[in-house]
Amino acid sequence: MSCRIDRVLSGDDVVVLSVSGRITEQDVQTLATAIEAEARAVAIDLEHVDLIDREAVKFLAQKELEGTVLRNCSAYIREWVTKERTEMVEKSGDTEDA
Repeated sequence: MSCRIDRVLSGDDVVVLSVSGRITEQDVQTLATAIEAEARAVAIDLEHVDLIDREAVKFLAQKELEGTVLRNCSAYIREWVTKERTEMVEKSGDTEDA
């Protein structure tokens, strides 16, 4: 099973893309297209994600750096995204050199 993306407009005028199933590298472009199609602020709800691969985690980390809110991440996804996001910031040279 691949991922399924449902679009929901929340009460705070934010579009929530509710993702379920598995997110793999093949699904990243579909998710990117769904995000780009929105003129409003976007949040991604990951409550029903069963499995995720590294390319998808890297994509989510980048989106989070750009301001997209990730909601309802399982502990392992949250930890992995945070680690990837930290590595991205360090590689970009945004950290101070002592």
